[in-house]
Amino acid sequence: MLRLRNPVGLAYAVVALLAGNIVFDVVLGVIDLGILMSEDSETPVLGSVNVNVAFSMAFTLFVATGIVFIVWFHRLRKNAEVWAGDQQERGVGWAIGGWFIPIGNLWIPRNIAADIWRASRMAPYAADGPGELALLNGWWAAWVVSMLADRVAALMFRRAETVDALISATWWDLASYVLDAVAAVAAILFVRKLTSMQHLKATGMISAAQ
Repeated sequence: MLRLRNPVGLAYAVVALLAGNIVFDVVLGVIDLGILMSEDSETPVLGSVNVNVAFSMAFTLFVATGIVFIVWFHRLRKNAEVWAGDQQERGVGWAIGGWFIPIGNLWIPRNIAADIWRASRMAPYAADGPGELALLNGWWAAWVVSMLADRVAALMFRRAETVDALISATWWDLASYVLDAVAAVAAILFVRKLTSMQHLKATGMISAAQ
């Protein structure tokens, strides 16, 4: 039997972790900017202990954020099944698996999120209003672009054999941090909005034990 689960606690955790990611985006972006503005053209782009420690901590936080976000996302997808299961294009398991499909993860989770959004509003079968999915689309676009910029930077760093090549890679790295911070802000707004929609719709329908 399908039942609703309260996503509020998970949403708080996701928002806190996303905020932590923004902090590290700023820290690592400032490091990149300092390297780019340095007058010493021989300054290594990567390699200092402080940079490596900061990067390792940022990566660990990124992984933790991804795990908690997917748990939150899966819970909201299960709630959507209660309200409008026939409107969901993909099964509940796709709310987890869709993130791990190469190439497909560039659009599958976004489509699932749109289905969850529609199920979570008061009139799940109504047509989308003008700009209704703007927040979702804005977050998703920023996230995809930031990931692509990060991939480009990583590839350029691996292939760099000159100082100029390292500097170009660092510019891409800086861009990826800026875009990731923008995506994280949009994600926070999206998480808060969608969680609020489900909470308001479920008021009086979720047991206190949940």
